[in-house]
Amino acid sequence: MQNVLNLAPETSLLNDQEIPLVTNLYDLTPDNILLSQEHYESEVRSYPRRLPIAIRTTRGVIVEDTKGQIFLDCLAGAGALPLGYNHSEINQVLIKQLNDGVPYQTLDITTPSKDAFIKAVMNFLPDNFAKNARIQFCGPSGADAVEAAIKLAKLYTKRNTMVAFHGAYHGMTNGALSLTGNLGAKSRRTGLMPDVHFFPFPYSYRCTFGLGGIEGAKQSIRYIESVLCDDESGITKPAAIIVEPIQGESGAIPAPLEWLQELRRITTEQGILLIFDEIQCGVGRSGDHFAFEYAGIEPDILILSKAIGGGMPMSIILYNKELDCWNPGEHTGTFRGNQLAMASGAKTLEIIQRDNLADNAKQRGEQLRAGLTNIQQQFPQIGEVRGRGLMNGVEIIKPGQFNALGHPEADPELATNIQRAALELGLIIEKGGRRGAVLRFLPPLIISETQINFVIDTIEKAMTHAVKL
Repeated sequence: MQNVLNLAPETSLLNDQEIPLVTNLYDLTPDNILLSQEHYESEVRSYPRRLPIAIRTTRGVIVEDTKGQIFLDCLAGAGALPLGYNHSEINQVLIKQLNDGVPYQTLDITTPSKDAFIKAVMNFLPDNFAKNARIQFCGPSGADAVEAAIKLAKLYTKRNTMVAFHGAYHGMTNGALSLTGNLGAKSRRTGLMPDVHFFPFPYSYRCTFGLGGIEGAKQSIRYIESVLCDDESGITKPAAIIVEPIQGESGAIPAPLEWLQELRRITTEQGILLIFDEIQCGVGRSGDHFAFEYAGIEPDILILSKAIGGGMPMSIILYNKELDCWNPGEHTGTFRGNQLAMASGAKTLEIIQRDNLADNAKQRGEQLRAGLTNIQQQFPQIGEVRGRGLMNGVEIIKPGQFNALGHPEADPELATNIQRAALELGLIIEKGGRRGAVLRFLPPLIISETQINFVIDTIEKAMTHAVKL
């Protein structure tokens, strides 16, 4: 089996046509590095169980493992690598930082790199939001920023209740996990943050109200508004409602435009802060700079991580200056001054704007969904194809079988087999959603038309193989 891969620094990543050349199914038996990981690393490890590869080298959307096998990556660090791997311009920025003697981290002491990053972020935001925005640096993970947003909302409103949504994912720390819908992550936990309530998200394919489409979304809004206006609802007035404009881990579920607009109306009228968690769907992935722009609205607090650091650990929150009620040092963290992340993040935002990568995400996403929808015509096991930009999901079901609510029965076993078959054919994808039965696609924003065609062709082959098992 021969794979030819050009990893030269001068490769034009946006127009890169490189795809894996797979002549036989890849060998996924564990090599010594994987066996070593299994021996030493905690049982909490997750990705290697579904994606049993050890990475040797990478560039663009391409990963080469320690066996010399070439993969196209539609995971991209769970969306944390908007420009893919080892982008030459990002590498040069990092090298310059090191050569200039800039410190690795500085707490919240400022530097020219930090000033440049802040200005790059403000330039990337919608103008109206940016003109009154304040930025707060949090710890290195998205969950750190979620915790900061919770504290700020409660501090500003002097209220304690928080509202999240069915299917939400906001992180694994105490407060963030409390706002997360997945019960598996909570099943062995006690003492999570109290006064958290969950409302129905407009998940058309599995609508809480049995309606789907715009009618289901309208009913969701009616339910939310009725609870918040009912003095017998049992829910005290929330400090904030937190929502992902496109739910990620729940299976790439976009909130309808009208639903987001109505949620903004309700929270404004009720004096409740609206927090948008765009840790996964932000920074160009949705086809806009931010997913909330689609609805023509603004949040009170915006949470960013993953892509905002250009692949380096970084998380921030942005909010209207009127909310900036912190006392000095009231919320801190040692690693909120990651200078390498600020340099790579600023350059990443520049490149996304310069190369129109949000538009590329929109076009390539449309191409991907069209191709997957064509495959759906051949396979009734595909219940739904959905997404926005380069954040997409394929829900795998058991045709003709329904659960107690009348929803199509999920098929997590088939989804796992499809994921494995795709990996054997040179394609890395992730799973998520209810019962882990949604195939998820989060490729770098630089992915090309040729590479999307490879993704589509490979999924068709993987479906054919997995359905026969």
